[in-house]
Amino acid sequence: MEFSAPYIRGLADSDNPRSFANRLRSRRFRRFEELIAPLPRPLRILDVGGTNEFWESRGWAGRSEFQIATLNITAEERRHKNIEPLAGDATDLSRFADRSFDVVFSNSVIEHLFTFEKQRRMAAEVQRVGKAYWIQTPNFWFPVEPHFHIPGWQWMPVAVRVALIRRWRCGWRGPFNDPLQARQAVQEIRLLKRDELKSIFPEATIVAERFSGLVKSWTAVAGFPTFTS
Repeated sequence: MEFSAPYIRGLADSDNPRSFANRLRSRRFRRFEELIAPLPRPLRILDVGGTNEFWESRGWAGRSEFQIATLNITAEERRHKNIEPLAGDATDLSRFADRSFDVVFSNSVIEHLFTFEKQRRMAAEVQRVGKAYWIQTPNFWFPVEPHFHIPGWQWMPVAVRVALIRRWRCGWRGPFNDPLQARQAVQEIRLLKRDELKSIFPEATIVAERFSGLVKSWTAVAGFPTFTS
């Protein structure tokens, strides 16, 4: 049984090219392409949490002017010469030298790190290894939580959320009979407020993405020579 409305999951399915989430992501990516346009080639990009499918869908797979490393807990298979899947931890990029990437890119990853301290560590590493960065994350104050698809989910007590996800499927997750699994699923997601994001990316401009007048997500942007907020 599903607690969240199935139609919300359809809107939020970024793998569906006709979904609302994919349209927003495409609009956001066009802005990113404008920012990287004047940068010299080949462009070296680290995508924290990135996938082959994402870059394939954007038409960048196989393009030699973009050399992309994708970083995940488990590395994906390698499909393209210009996309190198790596296994690693977003909070520890010590394998990479300072400013070793032209751009660090990340879509909806930093909120998956459980604690603000881990989010701070990822932010510090991003700023160390990247000459420029583009880090997007959902807004804590947007009323529909993007992972569990329940209005106000992130504002409920943890115990209430754990009880719900033990009994029902909530968005992309659950149900979990094991209480420890349920609690882990709930606590993995820590959405950020604007002032928190600004505090860990102090040199960034925090760009708002709006839907119906409300801020749906934030993007921390810095290091691009042509950027204007």
